[in-house]
Amino acid sequence: MRLFPECIGRSPQNLSPAIFGVDLDPAAWIPRLKGVDVVINAVGILRETGANTFERIHVTAPKALFDACVTAGIRRVIQISALGDSEIGEYLASKHRGDAQLAPLDLDWTVIRPSRVYSLTGSYGGTSLLRAMAALPGVLVVPGSGEQLLQPLRAEDLAGAIAALIDRRAGIRQTLFAVGPERVTLVDYLRTVRRWLELPRAVNVRVPLGLAKWGAWVGEHMGNGPLGMTMWRMLMRGNFASPGQEGDLAQVSGVSFQSIAQAFEAVPSFVQDRWHARLYFLGPVLRAALAALWIGSGLIGYLTPLAQSEMLLASAGIPTGAVGPLVWTSSTVDLVLGVLALIAWRPPIVAGMMCASVAIYTVFVGSVLPSLWLEPFGGLLKNLPLIPTTLIMGVLSRRR
Repeated sequence: MRLFPECIGRSPQNLSPAIFGVDLDPAAWIPRLKGVDVVINAVGILRETGANTFERIHVTAPKALFDACVTAGIRRVIQISALGDSEIGEYLASKHRGDAQLAPLDLDWTVIRPSRVYSLTGSYGGTSLLRAMAALPGVLVVPGSGEQLLQPLRAEDLAGAIAALIDRRAGIRQTLFAVGPERVTLVDYLRTVRRWLELPRAVNVRVPLGLAKWGAWVGEHMGNGPLGMTMWRMLMRGNFASPGQEGDLAQVSGVSFQSIAQAFEAVPSFVQDRWHARLYFLGPVLRAALAALWIGSGLIGYLTPLAQSEMLLASAGIPTGAVGPLVWTSSTVDLVLGVLALIAWRPPIVAGMMCASVAIYTVFVGSVLPSLWLEPFGGLLKNLPLIPTTLIMGVLSRRR
């Protein structure tokens, strides 16, 4: 048996031969289904960007894929949906509209609606955000009381259950709810993660719900991570199954799901887990700080009277006529790089250009004005740590 290639995705950055926001015709999918026995659609987005709208990613593109499966004679289709009420927002409503398209098709379909999925062997998106919240220095910051209910499911258990459904030909033409064996509050989940990370106990800090909601709104409109209104609504409603739904996937698949305590006890954390959790929030802060430094440097170059620069560089033998173009060029470069860093445009490339600009500036100024190396406040010496700092910014920008 060969499963549908994992390289299919929703954006060209994922090196995908198919793009969910673009490939909306069944004919585009049929060639890719050659030799495939099972199709598992797990594509989803938490916010709309460009061509990646909820309707395209969750409804139109999956419908094209499902129709292509009918045409290609691939009967087994598993749709990974989302747990929750459609009234919460368009994310869940569109997910459920996509699920409904399977019912009339002549396919052996299964819809799986999981709760919060986590893994201890890696993290991305919401899981990384929760790890970072658990790793804040000395505090656990929670919205309101922190008593919002979750029913987390280990990713490895979900994958094992899906494999079992395929092997046993179980769950056909059913909607199954995938949840862990226990409900936990948000604050208890964060405490468990913090203990797993081997960090000292922390003080609970309760953020008023109005302020926390504002933070989610800012994340929705100014960020590109998991923090946004979709996650906020799901958290406030509670992300768990009703009593009649609990254990459906476990029962049908025959796979026993681990509790949170069992999962965290079985897999120890490593130094890279603690680094990732602690650096999650520091990455954007570092990028903003470096952007402010470069933008400020560029503006100062424009606003400083040219006569001061001419006087300084004259002692190094720089012709007066060359000072203006030199200052304006370097200021423009600083300003452009600062803005690019601020908007997170290809951070690794911007980090490389920042390093190059620092190196060129340091070598040039250090050569023509060597006395600046001995300046009491270390003007040139401070450039040396900027090079590794900008490289770290580029590395931290990669979140997947």
